[in-house]
Amino acid sequence: MGNAQAGQSGLTWLIFALMTVASWGVYGVFLHTGQMAMGDPVNGRFKSFLFVGLAYFLTAVLAPLAFLLIRGADWRLPAQGMSWSLVAGIMGAIGAFCVLLAFGAKGQPPVVMSIVFAGAPIVNAITAILMHPPAGGLSTVRWPFVLGLMLAAAGGCLVTLYRPMDARPPQKTALAAQTVEKTPTRH
Repeated sequence: MGNAQAGQSGLTWLIFALMTVASWGVYGVFLHTGQMAMGDPVNGRFKSFLFVGLAYFLTAVLAPLAFLLIRGADWRLPAQGMSWSLVAGIMGAIGAFCVLLAFGAKGQPPVVMSIVFAGAPIVNAITAILMHPPAGGLSTVRWPFVLGLMLAAAGGCLVTLYRPMDARPPQKTALAAQTVEKTPTRH
């Protein structure tokens, strides 16, 4: 265990995990709001994703670079570590992009994000078990684990099917309002 990890209290990981839950929990709503605020029904999602990329650069490139420099880290970067990390980043970016494409294909943000956040833990659990099988093999996987996967799927379905409906009509973007004003009326 590294010195940085050894000095952390037993629940520090939980605080960071909950911070991730909070930040990813608002991601879809904020992303959709940004997409709509672009005022461009055709390309707004791509414009929004451009700023997501900028945010990734600021957060995922500059912040770790600063930490590495401050900590005086060595710059050995094994090919296998770089490859897996690059693949992980690509998968994350593809997922973020597909969220926007789902919104653009008329997916409602609460539904899209419920499916994503219920389905992703299931995919994560299955992938982790296949890539890093438990001691004794797959036959040692206990039934509560399988039940947990089924409950996660059921929870995603229930949240999607029985979500509270928005009482307000959808807000028109500035571009949509201008288009309505310019449309001639028939008498």
